[in-house]
Amino acid sequence: MISFRQLSFSKITRFKTTVLVFALMLGLLLTSCGKKYLYDDVHTLPADGWNKNQKERFIFNVPDTTNTFLFYLHVRNEIDYRYSNLYVFMETQFPNGNITRDTLECILAEPSGKWTGRGYGRLKENMILLNPTIKFPLKGSYTIDIEQAMRDENLEGITDVGIRIERNPR
Repeated sequence: MISFRQLSFSKITRFKTTVLVFALMLGLLLTSCGKKYLYDDVHTLPADGWNKNQKERFIFNVPDTTNTFLFYLHVRNEIDYRYSNLYVFMETQFPNGNITRDTLECILAEPSGKWTGRGYGRLKENMILLNPTIKFPLKGSYTIDIEQAMRDENLEGITDVGIRIERNPR
């Protein structure tokens, strides 16, 4: 016959084992997810608008040149943003000092006026895929500056901008 003490000890041991297994699984999940991105950062813009002279700077390191990546522009807008798109200038400085400058259009609403992206309430979030197979030519530190290229002195309704560089699963 099992005593009350043995039963309690057995339940406590089983509970501790369950908690330990859960903690290990959670740790593995978080560790594996952390390796998905080379870089992921978002900057919150001023509440009074994104000034046309304000550059948002992102600096990241590329450790090797053999992998390909998915390159995203991350944009959050309010539902009362008055345009259906967003033009930005993106300037990239390479580790060797060379600089490229691109003009990009981000579609934030369908022709019908329906917002693209995800989100409920007043914000919509768009992850705009700029390049599905980018391969960095040089190891080292890259700097990307993003500035709004709309005609507004202070562009209202864009709340956040960022970049995500995700390891290509292929």
